[in-house]
Amino acid sequence: MKIAQVAPLYEAVPPRLYGGTERVVAYLTDALVERGHDVTLFAAGDMRTRATPVFTRRQALRLDDAPLKSDLASHLSMLHEVRRLADAFDVVHFHIDMLHFPLFEQMAAKTLTTLHGRLDIADLPDTYRRWSDFPLVSISNHQRLPMPEAHWRATVHHGIDPRGLPFTRVPQGNYLAFLGRISPEKRPDRAIEIAKAAGVPLRLAAKVDAVDRDYFERVIRPLLDHPLVNYIGEIGDAQKGDFLGNARALLFPIDWPEPFGLVMIEAMACGTPVIAWRCGAVPEVIDAGVTGWVVDDLEQAVAAVEAVESLSRETVRSVFEQRFTARAMAVRYAQLYWQIASGSRGSSREGIAA
Repeated sequence: MKIAQVAPLYEAVPPRLYGGTERVVAYLTDALVERGHDVTLFAAGDMRTRATPVFTRRQALRLDDAPLKSDLASHLSMLHEVRRLADAFDVVHFHIDMLHFPLFEQMAAKTLTTLHGRLDIADLPDTYRRWSDFPLVSISNHQRLPMPEAHWRATVHHGIDPRGLPFTRVPQGNYLAFLGRISPEKRPDRAIEIAKAAGVPLRLAAKVDAVDRDYFERVIRPLLDHPLVNYIGEIGDAQKGDFLGNARALLFPIDWPEPFGLVMIEAMACGTPVIAWRCGAVPEVIDAGVTGWVVDDLEQAVAAVEAVESLSRETVRSVFEQRFTARAMAVRYAQLYWQIASGSRGSSREGIAA
């Protein structure tokens, strides 16, 4: 099939450092190419891809040091190019929320839109009702709850390329890992509290966005002055395998309706179990007592720090290979592409794509 993938322009595809949606688009695009599909990737010019690249902005927005830049203007320029070339594709797969809806109304039936963010936000239900012809994909069943009547075609869990995150049978460190963003909803303060209560070292590899700088300085920085706590800062893919693979467990102590949680399956790829709060999609991703523990409070989290030692890292990796590889994700999306290209409407109640 001839497939267009349309990525956000905030990060490179794949991201050089932190980044979720663009990383998933990179894995999906390359996996589709490996399966023989003719894929064109619309993204920032610093992309690395096996697909045919098309870009209208030379560099992703976040790491562009230009003092003033417009994310809206950048995305509209990209969408103009997508619309100009759209007739060449069987399916156009968007990963930019609803930004393309007004421009692609006349061809909504040959598009697919994966929603990567939280949906419990004012104005979103009215928007998705107004443009209800666009087929949507959720990244977890929990993500759908604020908009159950939207035009859902399937839920497709994220997948990643295991070659970038090798399995670590015997970790060389005895620490807990926190990987992601320093922000109130990610709760690095809770991760620090768990580590201190359990008496186990914690390493935090995380970026600080400008919007979270005050939170970092006011809440988190004072907590870093502790012998068990080591703040590393933001890391890239080259360091991620060692960081996750050598940890006793990944802490995922979130305090928001997480739509998926990519870092959980990155840890699982390394064989590292996950200790995660019961929020959002966490219970869909973690098999309690198999790939980690889903907890409700600090006491359970501290107990889980010891309990993860009883879990088999081989089993954690095996579950990852069965459920969360880029190949598995590509197979699921290819099923949807064929339905769309053939004009099949599918079921608005369909859950995880088989």
